Amino acid sequence: MADVTFERVNVLGVGVSAINIAMAVEQIDTWIKARSTRTYVTVSGVHGVMECQRDELVRQIHNDAGMVTPDGMPLVWLGKRAGYRHMDRVYGPDLIHAVMERSQSAGYRHYLYGGATGVPELLKKKLQEEYNNITVVGTYSPPFRPLTGEEDAATVQMINDTQPDIVWVGLGTPKQEKWMHAHLGRINASVMIGVGAAFDFHSGLKPQAPRFIQRSGFEWLFRLATEPRRLWKRYLINNPLFVLGVLRQELGLRKYTL
Repeated sequence: MADVTFERVNVLGVGVSAINIAMAVEQIDTWIKARSTRTYVTVSGVHGVMECQRDELVRQIHNDAGMVTPDGMPLVWLGKRAGYRHMDRVYGPDLIHAVMERSQSAGYRHYLYGGATGVPELLKKKLQEEYNNITVVGTYSPPFRPLTGEEDAATVQMINDTQPDIVWVGLGTPKQEKWMHAHLGRINASVMIGVGAAFDFHSGLKPQAPRFIQRSGFEWLFRLATEPRRLWKRYLINNPLFVLGVLRQELGLRKYTL
């Protein structure tokens, strides 16, 4: 389902929604109230945009999403440069918080899909401790390997039986985007939202950068310092390539279509 509500900023051929956190929450609320809507949200920063450069399917999945939230300050800065002064970061952990806050009065039903064994259960516990009146209808940590057809069908049935409004997907990029796209129309929730490492952050398993570092655009350096062996390729290769790609786009040396 394409994003028809918000304009998008073309960042290396990825249509990033020109939104802020309040606008994102209002759109999610609208989808849930509509009941007949079935869509998904990608929460994407530089890493997500660069995955789209390597895989055309991933790029198409982003551009078909109901929203592509700007999950990194470089995307926000590019949006503001394009004239969207209201645009601000819609960071996965912050989006969870904002939607859970709304849930206390709206009564959304949540399903947590992803994370290592025990993580979604821990996340459920943490969220219910912080928000007194939320409904988490189910949790599941899938095996790291691909599911068989029978296992996948059983998982879809398990999720649908709980009648969620929102399925939060924490599989990491691009796995979570491919999973949401493949299950669009099969999962009966109004919206699936891919939030990656937010499961680990909110569960207390990984540290979050202080807010001033998040806003500075250097959160990647904080994360690299905390997980150098896992993340060095993502940041030390992706970031320079992203800057080079943006310069080429800004100078008109390469055209990107959505």
